[in-house]
Amino acid sequence: MALTVRGTIAIPDGLNSDFDHGAFDPKTRRVFIAHTARGRLEVVDHDAGRHIATLEGFTEAAGVVAHNGHVLVTNRGAAGLAWVDAATLKTHRVFATAPRPNGVAITTDAKLGVAACIGDDAREPELQAFDLASGQQWRVKLPGRPRWCVVSADNSRVYLAIRDPSMVLTARLPDLSEVKHWPLSSGGAHGMDIDHAGNRLYVACDDGALVEVDAVTGKSLRQWSLDGGPDATFFNPSSGCVHVAIGKPGLVHTVDPRANTVTKIVTPVGAGTTALVPPDRLYVLSPSHGGVLELGGA
Repeated sequence: MALTVRGTIAIPDGLNSDFDHGAFDPKTRRVFIAHTARGRLEVVDHDAGRHIATLEGFTEAAGVVAHNGHVLVTNRGAAGLAWVDAATLKTHRVFATAPRPNGVAITTDAKLGVAACIGDDAREPELQAFDLASGQQWRVKLPGRPRWCVVSADNSRVYLAIRDPSMVLTARLPDLSEVKHWPLSSGGAHGMDIDHAGNRLYVACDDGALVEVDAVTGKSLRQWSLDGGPDATFFNPSSGCVHVAIGKPGLVHTVDPRANTVTKIVTPVGAGTTALVPPDRLYVLSPSHGGVLELGGA
């Protein structure tokens, strides 16, 4: 399904700035955007098509996920995982993490949060799970730099893209036991999303491929070529399509696994992160637009 430009939404201090992930919360109909360069969390009212709030205090905000009124944000510059109320915009709690938390996930019951931490010279990369109510934590060391992560439909497992060696690491929740390593057929695992109904993972890799992985067996299945190193990757359950943003040269690839087709739309250079708003919108975070480029037909 081809995407078309529907409009733009300005974000304060957004021109030529730096953004990371965005996430849509269906309960409040709001989109939450990591404004990395400014240390902020930006809030957009999707139905009104406008920016409504800037939340301060999210140092080097990186990953964002949202579900059922809950928002989790990894603060890469402050070694913290922030839990935000999507309606009141108040921060419930900030959990201390290992250095440089990046990828983030939340279970569908909003009981557990997951942070994938890059680490630093003094501490190896770690995957961490948090009980949001009690604060209890679990952790496991990682074999390489973590990228994005997602959870299974039944909340029993987390899946994490590891850059090098390129793989999907999966572990049981909440205690991060039963770790398995699933090597990928393309190097530099990066963006990832999951088709819960079809039990398929879609992993976009730096070497220029989108790899389909069986989420039960870990077997790599089909593969589609990409025109550059990818970043944010979303599966749209409404359309069955996978959208992969590529900052250089500036593209969004849309892969339809059912039809085995690939379409592309040109976006500005540097627009490598996105937020999916089902059933048919994709927000592209564009520094040259100073905010959001809204695409339709997702």
